[in-house]
Amino acid sequence: MSDDLDAALGEVTAALRAATVRIEDPRGRGAGAGVVWPGGTIVTNAHVVGTRRVWVELPDGARFGATVVHRDPRRDLALVEVDDARALRRSTSEIVVRASQTLRVGELVVAVGYPLGMGGAVSAGIALRAGRLVVADVRLLPGNSGGPLADVRGRIVGVNAMVANGLALAIPTETVLRLIQSRDVRAA
Repeated sequence: MSDDLDAALGEVTAALRAATVRIEDPRGRGAGAGVVWPGGTIVTNAHVVGTRRVWVELPDGARFGATVVHRDPRRDLALVEVDDARALRRSTSEIVVRASQTLRVGELVVAVGYPLGMGGAVSAGIALRAGRLVVADVRLLPGNSGGPLADVRGRIVGVNAMVANGLALAIPTETVLRLIQSRDVRAA
């Protein structure tokens, strides 16, 4: 049973790592993570992207210029588009989104990011609450911001945002989807 669980978690984290990118401020003022959402837009935290142009490093190490196409500091979310969208699609995997409000207390969750510059690092813990924010007992470090928080099936339930009292706080997927949909409506 333990070997089956190890193998399943290994597959899930590999898929999550393949959908997680590193985002770097070109002025050298920090870096964080982003998750490639269905459709190719990268979702990250607004506090990760302080300029309109950023660098995005794909899981395979390729780097591309990118544009912050929408930034919402109130929700601490930003949407980023890579200059070479075809390369992004070739180098990343598609994620599945789960409504965070369906997350049950006690479920195992995993966070992926680039903490302290470590590429695709993964940490795991237990979901404590899902509401305005998803709260989990997961260790996050600088560089995890903007990366995915997912259930053990690899379905994204939130975007890692910060640590409070040692607990991880993530922005729920419902909030991300509302932002993407409102942007699409305005662009039409």
